[in-house]
Amino acid sequence: MDDVTKNRYRTGLEVRRSVLGSPHVDRAEDAATDFDRPFQQLITEAAWGTVWARPDWSKRERSIVTLALLAALGHDEEVAMHVRATANTGATRDDICEAFLHVAIYAGVPAANRAFKIAKEVFAQMDGAKTAHG
Repeated sequence: MDDVTKNRYRTGLEVRRSVLGSPHVDRAEDAATDFDRPFQQLITEAAWGTVWARPDWSKRERSIVTLALLAALGHDEEVAMHVRATANTGATRDDICEAFLHVAIYAGVPAANRAFKIAKEVFAQMDGAKTAHG
């Protein structure tokens, strides 16, 4: 791995942890095998070290766009993960609602309906965790 790639990976890991949380990233890293380790490296460098690390948009803005795209494409597990990540990005529940309303118009009501359902489930989990931890 050359220095540019190493720096992009380190940056990506830092950004990925700041958005998704260290426990999530640690689980992904620990679960990596020889088979999928190159994929973990790719997403850390490309998604997190290149795109998410760009300076012109805030994490909140990237979070909103990411949620809309994932919802539109029907990537349910990723929608749930990125709804949880809004606790770290500053995107509000109102932001998520607005993003999913756009999904309804531009990608279809069924996609938005599913995304709203997933978000409500995640919010219930997040609210329950807050209640349990005081």
